[in-house]
Amino acid sequence: MAYELFYWPGIQGRGEFVRLVLEEAGEDYADVARGPGGVDAMMAALKEGPTPAFAPPFLRAGGMTIGQTAAILMFLGERHGLAPQDTAGRLWTHQLQLTVADLVAEAHDTHHPLGAGLYYEDQKEEARRRAAQFTAERIPKFLNYFGHVLGEQDFLLGAQLTYADLSLFQVLEGLDYAFPNALVRTLAEHPNLAAFRQRIATRPRLAAYLSSPRRLPFNEEGIFRRYPELDT
Repeated sequence: MAYELFYWPGIQGRGEFVRLVLEEAGEDYADVARGPGGVDAMMAALKEGPTPAFAPPFLRAGGMTIGQTAAILMFLGERHGLAPQDTAGRLWTHQLQLTVADLVAEAHDTHHPLGAGLYYEDQKEEARRRAAQFTAERIPKFLNYFGHVLGEQDFLLGAQLTYADLSLFQVLEGLDYAFPNALVRTLAEHPNLAAFRQRIATRPRLAAYLSSPRRLPFNEEGIFRRYPELDT
């Protein structure tokens, strides 16, 4: 199946969760907006077809257009051995992914608490207040949960790697970039999550991707942004 991924060039963002699954699965894909005229093609694709996506990322596959990160990952995971085949297992993996999505949204809102339409510089005071609560309360709460689910297992569902594991890895990477001080404090209480992060990073296909030019660096245009004044 030929895959076309549509997401903004120059940032990892939510598109990176999809890339990690495609890379781990060893699937070829076109990262459309990174090519010549790609952004124009992406904007046109948002208006096409009977099931248009609301916003990037979205995926074209087998004549379908699939939007929303969690829906894309559920689709890919079930087709490439990165999700259970039973109903209960599929729903549990999807539930974990939606919890990751909640954490991603909260991380974004630390630097844009008043709205995405304003620059960070226009909401610095509010960002400091939001980030202080995020680092002191929300990061520990989310990672306490994932640490509990992981336990002494290799992966969140036990022996089987799923797309939810890849997404949790990406969140840990993003938090390490944006809030390294807060993450160090929290991971000190959850060595299983620190080991999990290393376990994912050293998987052969992912290791090759992470060290390649295809893996864009984190920057101050994406979801996870490094503003030292927010990492209290």
